[in-house]
Amino acid sequence: MDRITDLHTLARTAYYQAGGVSDAELTSSAAYSSRRERWMRAVQSRDRTVLCAEREGELVGILAMGPPYEADVDVTTVGQLYQIHVRPGIWGQGIGSYLHAAFVQFLRDASLATGVLEAWERNSRAQAFYARHGWKPDGHHRPGPGNANYVRMRLSLDPEVQPGRGGQLASEPGVRDRY
Repeated sequence: MDRITDLHTLARTAYYQAGGVSDAELTSSAAYSSRRERWMRAVQSRDRTVLCAEREGELVGILAMGPPYEADVDVTTVGQLYQIHVRPGIWGQGIGSYLHAAFVQFLRDASLATGVLEAWERNSRAQAFYARHGWKPDGHHRPGPGNANYVRMRLSLDPEVQPGRGGQLASEPGVRDRY
């Protein structure tokens, strides 16, 4: 669980610092402990899925997904992408797209037509990544850190179109899934 929490901490620190959130809020031992506990619950949960991408034995990416959190979202047609994190320093190498394709396959396997996620409004890199993959803001916001909101985005699947990378987790050279 420490490797997952470490990677999550690195990734979130990179984008929240870039958005002006203080180091104290990001790197405290209490915050780390809380993240570790949440990852433990997610991995052990029956209704959530956590996938880890490794390259040459190193954890390089994490994906967490499952049913939507918000009461206004229909759990019979929608799945939620809770988090994609890729190790800073190797962004732009396709790992996030690989994990995104796994989420799209998760939706298809569950016969869900729509995905939802939340992106911090100051994380323009994440919002651009999701927009490239077909996500659009749906107008819903909620408060986030640094006096900035989280923006909810939706992905509508075309039933005739297959995921961009074939939906095959093993298709990414040098990356394998876990959990």
